[in-house]
Amino acid sequence: MATLLYKLGRLAFRRRGIVALLWVALLVAAGAGASTASSPPEDDFALPGTESQEAFDLMEERFPEAAAGGASARMVFKAPNGEKITATEHKTVVREAVEGLKGEQTASVADPFVPESGAISERGQGDVAYSVVSYEVPTNELTDETRDNIEKVAQEARDAGLTVETGGDALFVEPDMGNGEIIGIGVAAVVLVLTFGSLVAAGLPLLTALVGVGIGIASIAALGATLGLSATTSTLAMMIGLAVGIDYALFIASRYRAELMEGRDREEAAGRAVGTAGSAVVFAGLTVVIALAGLAVVNIPLLTKMGLAAAATVVIAVLVAITLVPAALGLVGKRIFGRKVRAANPETGVPGADPDAKPKAGTRWAQFVLRRPIMVLVTAVLGLGVIAVPVSSMTLGLPDEGNQPTDTTQRKAYDMLSESFGPGFNGPLMVVLDTRQSDDPKTAAQEIGQTVADVEGVVAVAPATFNEAGDTATIMAIPKTAPGDAATEDIVHDIRAEASGVEANHGTKMLVSGTTAVAIDFSQVMSDALVPYLSLVVGLAFVLLILVFRSVLVPLKAALGFLLSVLAALGAVVAVFQWGWAAELIGVEQTGPIMSIMPIFMVGVIFGLAMDYEVFLVTRMREAYVHGEDPGQAVVSGFKLGARVVSAAAVIMISVFAGFIGAADSMIKMMGFGLAIAILFDAFVVRMAVVPAVLGLLGEKAWWLPGWLDRILPNVDVEGEKLREQLSQPSGRSDEKPDDQPLPPSRQHEHSGV
Repeated sequence: MATLLYKLGRLAFRRRGIVALLWVALLVAAGAGASTASSPPEDDFALPGTESQEAFDLMEERFPEAAAGGASARMVFKAPNGEKITATEHKTVVREAVEGLKGEQTASVADPFVPESGAISERGQGDVAYSVVSYEVPTNELTDETRDNIEKVAQEARDAGLTVETGGDALFVEPDMGNGEIIGIGVAAVVLVLTFGSLVAAGLPLLTALVGVGIGIASIAALGATLGLSATTSTLAMMIGLAVGIDYALFIASRYRAELMEGRDREEAAGRAVGTAGSAVVFAGLTVVIALAGLAVVNIPLLTKMGLAAAATVVIAVLVAITLVPAALGLVGKRIFGRKVRAANPETGVPGADPDAKPKAGTRWAQFVLRRPIMVLVTAVLGLGVIAVPVSSMTLGLPDEGNQPTDTTQRKAYDMLSESFGPGFNGPLMVVLDTRQSDDPKTAAQEIGQTVADVEGVVAVAPATFNEAGDTATIMAIPKTAPGDAATEDIVHDIRAEASGVEANHGTKMLVSGTTAVAIDFSQVMSDALVPYLSLVVGLAFVLLILVFRSVLVPLKAALGFLLSVLAALGAVVAVFQWGWAAELIGVEQTGPIMSIMPIFMVGVIFGLAMDYEVFLVTRMREAYVHGEDPGQAVVSGFKLGARVVSAAAVIMISVFAGFIGAADSMIKMMGFGLAIAILFDAFVVRMAVVPAVLGLLGEKAWWLPGWLDRILPNVDVEGEKLREQLSQPSGRSDEKPDDQPLPPSRQHEHSGV
């Protein structure tokens, strides 16, 4: 591997102009494809294999008029001072509003005063009524004129003396992502300048990363209509692609500078940087790809597409790192170092190594950990363990209008309906009946409705509504409790438990669906998929890391450390977003259940990114160990050469994710916080403290590999030992100094096998 990448790096450096033009051409071609492509399709949210999805499919087939995918809005009217909404003057205002909601895109508007509509509250003074508006087009196709008209009608009714609030997906707008990318890039630029001391060197990782992300996002847009990739698909690809693109370029550029400081010429330095750091980039990228592509195990099409699109963007980032980055290094020349360095070394523009220089912070920290490994290990593990405690009380769910900030019209409409019609009114259950095998469908539907009404926790059941063919019906059931309440989940399960008896007694198949049931099924799918997904991703990555490190214990330690950091990060998410601890500091206005997707999402993304730091840091230790250093000194050497760069990469990635905490949308805010805090824990606690402490305690055993496994595993030579041997031969590069330091007799077998 190292030898092949070494040759690729030298070739890209020599042919830098051609390589750069090829990547620019790819960017232009992808951009042109995106600009001429058809509009991307809508998000196709489906839950294959679940009862709620089966019900939706049945409705789509037989009851399309009721299963239409058009947007809807719900306008809630409240009379002042406890007056009845049915009073003549208020009734006139409501009916004028109903008439005003009609427009070109409107399919229907319900009149709340129609007898038996159930749209006038029976609680209290009967002062609340609501009207449901259905539209012919989905949310994203609603015009600004239609949206503005909703607010206009609501304001006119307010001016007439009523309290009016509006909910429904017709009001949905694309979530405000904040300035996440801009903030992340800005902080990355500052960190890179501090790391390299050169504006040109700092700009190189940013520029190459943006090229890779640009190609990835443009390609997703270009192929959207063909492959069914919605606009949402690129969200994860942008976040991950930008973060890893900067990191990968940073690692190779840093290794290139280190090779120059050891006296290599520029082409040789580029070849060695790609051969060594580039090997780590390839395998780190593979772990990220495994984690993202593994999301297909969850069997949710939207999540699968997002994972595969993000994985493809990571592949592009790896290719950019091992080809465009060395080409760019050739283009910037001596400017890879700052002006002061070039002025002090006018002939070469490269500073020499200072043997008398004070040990760097990374070296001093590694030496401290090795002196007190047990204390550091216990402190780190206990600290993360305490932070992970809230996970035990984590409640999963999907956000609804009840989780919106209290000052929004959607939340106010939600609360008004809950107070007037009951908490469960905002989450009705749709019971779908397939009556094809029934002898008397209408009688069966009536009796089934009564069966549903008898379920404990159901407070109201509407009469069955049949399709034109008379073979499919829907029954709306109102639970006693709110959509996100645990008791509502029990009600759904209890209704579903009646299905077998219904089919036996009435020849009718009964399915429970609706937004509340979908949320319950979605959470169940996420929970069921977590263990298989974790097993697949960790298992494949474990095998990959055994190949990289030629050790059993190092990959095991890496996996356990990752689990610790993810649990701690989820604990922090629960403490802030569910318990409300310090929620106001990051603008969390409303606490509630944790999104069902968060655990599996964080496992996938964080595992891939955490293994980045593991590979980059520990391969430098492995390289030093293979080259003759004792295990303790190899840990110190790994930190000396990699700690600063890994720290800079982690700060950049944390900044990219933390930028999304400023988003107005609670889901984006939660994802940004969770990813940022997970990287913080993993990079600076697990990789910087737990890893050196465990390796210090294990000593030689850390690099143990059974003989039989050593013989059958291919040698991928990530640390570049074969490349080193090849270059030290007379036929190799003349600028390489042979390594005269022999390995200890106890490790000569490793030298021959690496």
